[in-house]
Formats: sequence, structure tokens, C-alpha cells
Amino acid sequence: MNERELIEAVTREVLAALGTGDPCEDCHGSCAAHSPDRVRSVVANGADRVSYRGGGADVPMDLAKYIDHTLLKPDATAHDIDVLCSEAAEYGFASVCVNPAWVKRAATNLRGTEVKVASVVGFPFGATLPEIKAMEARRVLRDGAREIDMVINIGALKSGQRDVVETDIAKVSDACHESGALNKVIIETSLLTDEEKVIASDLARRAKADYVKTSTGYGGGGATVADVLLMRETVGPKMGIKASGGVRSREDAEEMIAAGATRIGASAGIAIVTGGVSNEQY
Repeated sequence: MNERELIEAVTREVLAALGTGDPCEDCHGSCAAHSPDRVRSVVANGADRVSYRGGGADVPMDLAKYIDHTLLKPDATAHDIDVLCSEAAEYGFASVCVNPAWVKRAATNLRGTEVKVASVVGFPFGATLPEIKAMEARRVLRDGAREIDMVINIGALKSGQRDVVETDIAKVSDACHESGALNKVIIETSLLTDEEKVIASDLARRAKADYVKTSTGYGGGGATVADVLLMRETVGPKMGIKASGGVRSREDAEEMIAAGATRIGASAGIAIVTGGVSNEQY
């Protein structure tokens, strides 16, 4: 089986199990998120490759360790960053995710805690050169970031320039791993076909990224259970998957984890861990 046949086979397997009929009005195009039996069926059929974490009852009670507490709005102030860090320390979130200009401040605020600082590279469009992304990554790592969320060159992917995309990711992966940091690769699922999602996820794996991530939160759509399943089926059980964009409640987070997500990117972290619902879009 050649590479294209493998991509098509993986895509068909997951989508067939989920069902590909017209979306209903209530589900807004993500019916899988409201069909746990289908989710379990997909996982059961591919248990040797899919990292399934059970239904809602089996999802860990401590969701805080899954959450990157996120503030990437362009008008975020120094005070907003201070509050974000204070909340992350109080609730025990995995990290805070901030724009590069705020990394040093966040790292200072979180010194002595277990909360890591994550930052974004090539955000939100991914349309900068690989060398610039690597340079940006190294700078924020020097400022105290321990995780990088980079955006791929989406236009190159859609142009069929796979070598460009793989190089783009690999240069940031190298920069991260030099410092013992993690590289999380944002593929912006809302702008991709299912086949492109599989290709992008596989390229991230080949380029030695640590995670593949659904969305920036600014691309017109966010994480869906179907996309997380497709990504998990593509990269296998060991690579991390981050679901971000539109995860606003504990139920949303549990569904993503059940589908194979190992990290949740959300500005609604407090609502998720306390059982509330947030109106935040990211």
C-alpha cells in the first residue's frame, strides 16, 4: 500500500465508523460529539492504534492537568496575564499559553509552581518562513517557554508541498528539542479536507513533533470529536493530541479526551474544571 492509499484508507475507516450523513441542526456539523456509542465503536475497532480513554465516567476527575489555560487575544494586558497565571497556579493547569511578548512575564509569575509556560509561533496564520519560526521558537524558549504551539504553512499543505510543510515543522521541533521543550503543531482543521487533516497529522509525526493540535481558535472553527479521532487514528497511540477551539465545558473536554485528546487548549479552563459553561470562543 503506497502513502496515498494509506491516507485514503485511514480517512475512510474513521469517517465510515462515525457516519457521514448530513449534519443535524442541533449538532452544528459535529454529530459525533453527541454520539458516544459511535465514538466507542471507532475506538473499539482500532484499539491497537487508538488511544481511547473511555466514556465520561472513565475520564479522570482532575481535568486541570489536561488544560492549557489560554489567553491569546491581541488586546490582553499585563494585568490580564497576571490574572491568567494566578488562576493557572490556583487550579493546577498544565500550562498557560500566551503570546510571545508575555512569555517572560508569565515565566516570572509562575516560577516555583508546576505550571509550564507555552507560547505560539507563526500564529495565527502560519505563513512565515521556517527559519523565522525556528528563530521565534528559540527566543521564547530563552524567555522561559517550555512548550511551543506552532501553526503549519497551511497554504503549502493545500498546494501539495508536503516537503515544505515537513521542513517547517522539523525546524521548530529541532529548536524545541534542543531545549528539552515540546512542539505542538496546529494544523487548523477547519480549513482542511479530511484527507488534508490526515496528511498534516502524518507530516507532524514524521517531523518529530510531540503533539498535533486542531485549531488556533481564529480559523473559523474549532475542535470536533471527529477530527480528534481522525488525528489519533493517523498518529497512533503515543503522540499527543491537543483539542483547542470551542471547548467550553466539562462535557466538551470529556468528549475530546474520550476521543483521544491528551491536552485541551481553552480560555474556559475554570468553567471546565468547575462544571460551568463559558462563552469564550478559543
